[in-house]
Amino acid sequence: MGKIRSHEDLEVFQLAFKTSMEIFDLSKTFPADEKFSLTDQIRRSSRSVSGNIAEGFRKRRYPKSFVAKLIDAEGEAAETQVWLLYAVSCKYIDSETRLRLNSIYDMILEKLVNMGMNPEKWTY
Repeated sequence: MGKIRSHEDLEVFQLAFKTSMEIFDLSKTFPADEKFSLTDQIRRSSRSVSGNIAEGFRKRRYPKSFVAKLIDAEGEAAETQVWLLYAVSCKYIDSETRLRLNSIYDMILEKLVNMGMNPEKWTY
């Protein structure tokens, strides 16, 4: 791991951002009548993962605030997994896409939990 200067240097941030952009592109194919429900929700929760990571990184001088923001990011990642389940159940995405994205969110969750369990590696 190289020197971490900003949240954008964090592997977990990069993965969360990239995956939210993929979800954004996928959600463009959702029906128009989902615009104010599933489409908005999955976009919001997937983007909130990287947003909470960034906010937590800036609060890292306060370990409890840092961990709290990581927990918020975990919640948003898990919520995104639920919206992916709805998307496949509604036949807006195929099950292979959902499983692949769900697996990425599992990796993101694992990284967030590890950071939260070892905040001393990230805080000062």
